[in-house]
Amino acid sequence: MRNVQTWGALGRPFATGFILSVALLLLPLAALGEGEVAEEAPPLLLPASPTPVAEPTPTPGEWDAGQTLRVLQRDGTVAEMTMGDYLWSVVAAEMPASFEPEALRAQAVCARTYSLWKLRAGSHEEDGADICADSACCQAYLSPEDAAQRWAGDAQAFSAKIAAAVADTDGQVLTYNGAPIQAVFFSSAAGSTADAEEVWGRALPYLVPVDSPEGDEVPNYHSTVTLTAEEVRKLAQTAGLGCDLSGEPAGWFTNVKRTASGRVETVELGGAQLSGGAARSLFSLRSACFDVTQAEGVFTFSVTGYGHGVGMSQYGANAMAKAGSGWREILEHYYTGAQLQTGA
Repeated sequence: MRNVQTWGALGRPFATGFILSVALLLLPLAALGEGEVAEEAPPLLLPASPTPVAEPTPTPGEWDAGQTLRVLQRDGTVAEMTMGDYLWSVVAAEMPASFEPEALRAQAVCARTYSLWKLRAGSHEEDGADICADSACCQAYLSPEDAAQRWAGDAQAFSAKIAAAVADTDGQVLTYNGAPIQAVFFSSAAGSTADAEEVWGRALPYLVPVDSPEGDEVPNYHSTVTLTAEEVRKLAQTAGLGCDLSGEPAGWFTNVKRTASGRVETVELGGAQLSGGAARSLFSLRSACFDVTQAEGVFTFSVTGYGHGVGMSQYGANAMAKAGSGWREILEHYYTGAQLQTGA
């Protein structure tokens, strides 16, 4: 990133933790859905309490326009652009443009903050870039041309709406101890967000469970995945779990333990223990908030919500905005103790 003098090496993000065998750790991460960013957490040094920062009043667009990013595209090329232009493409890709303006503003701040957090890690220096357009590594990215095709007749209105969300939050960054936080977000929660520690094994004071108000208005809020006993057996074998599935299928899944937020913490499959996140990945579930039942050799996973569950729920943010909350209130709700400041 150009024109910014405050970058310092923050260290590499720690790897996501699944309670699995070494073989399962070789599985690819579950494909991230709309609103999710790479599931990792930073080795931050955190104080007992943050120092409050006065709320700034920037000139719209001024800070973002002064920052230049080198963005590694999916085709391997590197495109140079301003932070404002990059954030437009991230917000367009990560959140439905039909959402409330205050939710889009909250998303813009999350995207800016997460960008700065990733920049400090310097993970794309060898590519000659600052950040990439891959949601499995950095954040999703949608070019204006692709966005116009997706939005069709709504393109002009949606484009202006997202541009306003970025400009109205110009330079605003969520920080803890003066540094950008890992402002992760996801699609929808089952009543509560998750603690970073229960998902990734690392506690962060600004990523703790909070209530989230979305519900059945969310598309596919409740989903199901059905697998035959043979399909479950093959997945377990491919993962190298070393579980014993010689008995009746009705006894394969046992000892389900849940977190305080209702997600599966651990579950045993034929005596092998999986974390909820590992089970979500292995069986292609939309979230780790699920129940599993079995009848006539067929397993049914009943799932609520979508995403890893940590940080800001996008549909929850939209529900708060519809109820009258502003973007600052939304961010304060989902990122406990984080402070807003211009740049970081």
